[in-house]
Amino acid sequence: MPVETKPPQVQNEQPGHEAKMHPEPDFGLQSYRGSDKLKNKVALITGGDSGIGRAVAIAFAREGADVVFIYLDEHEDAAKTRKFAEESGRRCLAISGDIGEEAFCQSAVESVFKEFGRLDILVNNAAEQHPQEDFLQLTSGQLERTFRTNLFSMFYLTKAALKYLPEGAAIVNTTSVTAYRGSPTLIDYSSTKGAIVAFTRSLSKYLAEKRIRVNAVAPGPIWTPLIPSTFPADRVKSFGADTPMKRPGEPAEVAPCFVFLASNDSSYMTGQVLHPNGGEIING
Repeated sequence: MPVETKPPQVQNEQPGHEAKMHPEPDFGLQSYRGSDKLKNKVALITGGDSGIGRAVAIAFAREGADVVFIYLDEHEDAAKTRKFAEESGRRCLAISGDIGEEAFCQSAVESVFKEFGRLDILVNNAAEQHPQEDFLQLTSGQLERTFRTNLFSMFYLTKAALKYLPEGAAIVNTTSVTAYRGSPTLIDYSSTKGAIVAFTRSLSKYLAEKRIRVNAVAPGPIWTPLIPSTFPADRVKSFGADTPMKRPGEPAEVAPCFVFLASNDSSYMTGQVLHPNGGEIING
């Protein structure tokens, strides 16, 4: 019988709402202590209203960065993230919109520069997933939507951001453990995550001469709103139990990877992927 790791629960709308989860994820509000690793930097984070994105926003703010985050329509979650970031003494701007649309991505980046006058870090984090038990039932509409949100957005935002990113800037992309082990019910999602690994490696080579580093993080099963809004209650209650650590990770356990890759601590790393996945996959 599967180990129960979380109370069974379901949300009927993606990408889900952190405020409706029980227990709420640990995004580092009590545990993360900064040390000015990103002092006076400006960071743009997609999907920053909840989950990993929220934890990254809080960690970046506590490291001294001003934060801009993009979210779809989870206004209550976004307001909390902004409050938490500002309590760290940094400025925070929240922008609502669909990153699958190139015009919106261009506008969002322009808003960052207009508000802060600079952009130093881009975190391409937002994603969506829609399980499909029968591959033959995967529609062209779902396929296009998943790729637009998860992959096309990274092209759109990176192209727009390169107008402003200076020498020494950092780009951090969120891929997934599914890029390395596959997933029979998330074939389109896993495909986007595999493409993100190739995007990261290729872009890192393209930008090396400009001294802009590009790396990625490949989380394993992490307790975020995407989980109860994606899977049925019986899957949610045993989420993460099949990892060697027998539990899902928390966003606060992933955010330090982003801090490391965004800061000068990783100054000799580019084209690399970090793997906070509870030991599920051990490779590069």
